[in-house]
Amino acid sequence: MLSTQPTRKQRSARGAYLVQAALPGTQIENIAILLLDSGSDRLHSRFRRDFEAFAGDEADWFENLEDEVSAKSRELGGQKCLEWMESTLSHVLRISQRFSVFVDSYSQTTERLYANYIRPSVLPFRTHLPLFSLEAAAGKFGEQMQVEPEGWVEVWPQIGLTKDMFVTHVKGHSMEPAIPDGSLCAIRADMTGSYDGKIVLIEQYGETGGNRYTIQRYSTSKNPDPDSEGSAAWLHERITLEPTNPDYKSWDVASSVRVRVLGEFLFVV
Repeated sequence: MLSTQPTRKQRSARGAYLVQAALPGTQIENIAILLLDSGSDRLHSRFRRDFEAFAGDEADWFENLEDEVSAKSRELGGQKCLEWMESTLSHVLRISQRFSVFVDSYSQTTERLYANYIRPSVLPFRTHLPLFSLEAAAGKFGEQMQVEPEGWVEVWPQIGLTKDMFVTHVKGHSMEPAIPDGSLCAIRADMTGSYDGKIVLIEQYGETGGNRYTIQRYSTSKNPDPDSEGSAAWLHERITLEPTNPDYKSWDVASSVRVRVLGEFLFVV
């Protein structure tokens, strides 16, 4: 549950609500979170996206519900929209009693409430991406570790999901503010074209006991490379890895260092 004691920076929301579905022959399902910002009379919402998994023939109607609530909220304001919902919803669709929460960010609190109360079905590569245990350092290469699948994580991208995408942990401050310390990040493995200027996940491989990973902006190095002459199969162009945080310095990876690009950073989950 969320903390019931506000900090100095927190402010009280007027109320939070659960939208629930009670379909015949099924248990009551929480399908959405509504959070009212009484100051701006704005209604924040987060709806689940797996209606086909439990709503059957009614799935299309449920899928349109979020747009309808958003439109009504813009038309009437948040409070009036809640009153409209309470007066018009049927026994199949209902709204819970109001419960109070303290927030410092309405969008972040909506996300936390969704994670606490909503349990959607996993729709692989449609609403969820696989989560792997590798931990990339936002800085120099991180600790060696095994890579194991941890399960699936729901994501809310602005782009369609594909089967070459996955989610991994990123630790460190050098890519802030683009990638905060401790973030889960979506990566696309199938990269096309030049890596130059892209934020990429890089593996330093061949190390005893495991592999090491970092996530940085890739740039072709302008510095001389003393290792460029040779026949080793792993030789590559000398590259510069650049942070987005100005407090950190860029660093070069010589062509003789065994590294490979595993994918492109897409967004923070």
